[in-house]
Amino acid sequence: MPSISPVNGTPAQERTTTTDSAPAANTPMMARNRPFGWLLVITGAIGWLASGTLVLEKLAVLQDPNHTTVCDVNPFVSCGEVMKTWQSSLFGFPNMFIGIVAFAIIITVGMALLSGATFARWYWIGLQTGVTLGFVFVVWLWSQALYDIHVLCPFCMIVWAAMIPLFIWTTIRNISAGVIPVPSGAARVVADSGWIIVALIYVGVIASIFFAFIQVFAGTSGF
Repeated sequence: MPSISPVNGTPAQERTTTTDSAPAANTPMMARNRPFGWLLVITGAIGWLASGTLVLEKLAVLQDPNHTTVCDVNPFVSCGEVMKTWQSSLFGFPNMFIGIVAFAIIITVGMALLSGATFARWYWIGLQTGVTLGFVFVVWLWSQALYDIHVLCPFCMIVWAAMIPLFIWTTIRNISAGVIPVPSGAARVVADSGWIIVALIYVGVIASIFFAFIQVFAGTSGF
């Protein structure tokens, strides 16, 4: 028999937020299981394809150091040049292999949600941890590309673009479901601002690229 709250008489077990799906009335559409599942599948597929392309290009470069990758446009836009840097193999092997595995997991979770699967709170914490670490890694790679390497990798940028909504909406989903404890007022503000936050980050990334390569855009780089 459920216990009754002495404050309002509501069964305690009915007031407990489930960890596999948040109450629909308090959850933005994109954070609900089915739309969120589609978001995982789409962003995961985009990231996986970009990572897969980089893997193929990396293998080609290893076989032939003079290989020209499909995204070697000029000295400032070149996957091949980025692949030669130590940042591209931070853990002792090419970073794109991490993407192949990580995005495959994201796609799998998305497909499971679309099929009606539910997950315990510990699973969502694990997913949040993985996505957050991935986002932090991407932010580091972005900073290195702009301010240290000074070369852009188009397929790496596709991974950046996929990671932004993936991280934002995974976080919002877990806040809305009570997986991440946040005051209700702050949770509502974040939930209502999901795509605005995503758009602002996109604008920030584009602006940072523009100012980091302003000499190229202005035609004063000597290229």
